[in-house]
Amino acid sequence: MVSNNAKEVLIQGITLEGRTFRPSDWAERLAGVMGQFRPGGATPGSHLSYSPWCIPQTLGSIKCVVVHTDLREYEPMAWDFLMNFAKDNNLQVSEACLLPNPPK
Repeated sequence: MVSNNAKEVLIQGITLEGRTFRPSDWAERLAGVMGQFRPGGATPGSHLSYSPWCIPQTLGSIKCVVVHTDLREYEPMAWDFLMNFAKDNNLQVSEACLLPNPPK
């Protein structure tokens, strides 16, 4: 369960048993499907980029999808789809607080 205070949720490519989730490009595929869900709605060509609410990331050596909780308010069915994907595939889900990249 995700608290109402969280701003981002990590769906991690590690199962609850500690195994790496396959296929290796699962995060990019999942985020690609969610590309149409974005602030202001879908626009022509928006399917060619990731939604700012659902971004694939690699943290350490673990593939993840970072899901912003604004998606839950904007499109509850899309949010449920992501949470059910994680549940159905036994993936670890955690609340996140990602820090910005340090200045160069």
